[in-house]
Amino acid sequence: MKQPYFSTAMITKISLCIALLIVSGFIRFPLPMTPSPVSAQTLVVNLTALILSPMQAFVTIGIFLLMGLIGIPVFGGSGGISSFLGPNGGFIIGFLFAAWAISFANQVLKQVIKNHSIRYIVVTIVVGMPIIYLFGTVFMCLVLQMDVRAALMAAVVPFIVGDVIKCIAASAVALALNRALSRQLS
Repeated sequence: MKQPYFSTAMITKISLCIALLIVSGFIRFPLPMTPSPVSAQTLVVNLTALILSPMQAFVTIGIFLLMGLIGIPVFGGSGGISSFLGPNGGFIIGFLFAAWAISFANQVLKQVIKNHSIRYIVVTIVVGMPIIYLFGTVFMCLVLQMDVRAALMAAVVPFIVGDVIKCIAASAVALALNRALSRQLS
């Protein structure tokens, strides 16, 4: 009999990732030079992508976004269509594509970069964060009518150091979780 793609264990992992995404939205603080706060959500997006397959990561972030879209306050206490249409909407939408891309790149690069720690850090910093930054920058240009330079200064530059640290932290946690889960399943 064929194994279902979404087993009970996988649904549990997805549910826990969604719960972590919601909680991480409340771990935030404002920066004076940007309308976007620093939050722990990018850490959890990266973690989700590193412990799930591309499709599972996409579904996880997709469910999280749908919860926010229908008005559940999953984005640090806010929700609804206005969350997607505001200056932070690009970051939120970027999570969906970044999670899939990180997970996909992680799978593709398994044969090229054997060291899990290095591969995780590379795919989160080089693949995932630029996608989130791209969506964030484009939305800031559109919503706040900024030029590209001003949007980069508001949507990217203030976050680079913190995001690198969050990528490294997510990679370390994912490494430990994947090791623990692989031992448990074997």
